[in-house]
Amino acid sequence: MWSATSWPVSLRTGSLVLRPIRHRDKAAWTALRHRNARWLAPWEASNPDPEGFLPTYHQMVRSLTAQARAGSALPFLITEQDPGSREARLVGQLTVSGITWGSAMTATLGYWVDAERAGRGIAPTAVALATDYCFGDLGLHRMEINIRPENSASLRVVEKLHFRDEGLRPRYLHIAGQWADHRSFALTAEEVPRGLLAPWLERSGPPGG
Repeated sequence: MWSATSWPVSLRTGSLVLRPIRHRDKAAWTALRHRNARWLAPWEASNPDPEGFLPTYHQMVRSLTAQARAGSALPFLITEQDPGSREARLVGQLTVSGITWGSAMTATLGYWVDAERAGRGIAPTAVALATDYCFGDLGLHRMEINIRPENSASLRVVEKLHFRDEGLRPRYLHIAGQWADHRSFALTAEEVPRGLLAPWLERSGPPGG
């Protein structure tokens, strides 16, 4: 369950580390996003208000940190850190958002990974690690992931982890300037009694090779 000591938290398996996003990550985060601009552009959230705008980096971090402290989000950066090294490479971002307690005990998860590191098991490992924390440590019951039907790379992630396809949500989110359909995938804690991470690593081996 959530408590005042639940955030910040870092999660690790092998060389992959999920850690809180920070204001001082701006330069590395901006550089990575710039390098991946074309890779991420088709899936980017946009503001449906013609006069609206998206938050700056620091506004984003302030908002996500406030949500984390309130128990409604877990804003992680995905990093790779070799054993014995103090340096960690930023390779993506994963956010658990919309955490709802009470009778729902549910959350939604979103992620992106550096194009140069895609296809190496990083995204499914990060999703499995975060989901296990939400189910095992926080006691959540359901995790949901919503993906554009055209986003084959992200669809492979949920397929590898055996998320259940719950069907199409027409015009679900405003993406890249238009209301876009999404496919909704979910798992409940009862469906994965061993969690996601251990079975995934048994099938795939450690990520990042």
